[in-house]
Amino acid sequence: MANHSQLNFQDNSLPIIEELIGFHDQALMVALAICSLVLYLLTHILTEKLSSSTADAQGVVPMM
Repeated sequence: MANHSQLNFQDNSLPIIEELIGFHDQALMVALAICSLVLYLLTHILTEKLSSSTADAQGVVPMM
């Protein structure tokens, strides 16, 4: 029976697996960068829209 220290992945037997793992890591970094950019843009647009609409609503004074 395996101990806790022995529960690990096997060593890669093929060099293509090393390349596949490297590609997977890079693809995850690209996906993380894209998701972070979209989240930043979304929050920036929403906060600008909300702050400008509340500022416009407070600053409008009817002229007579």
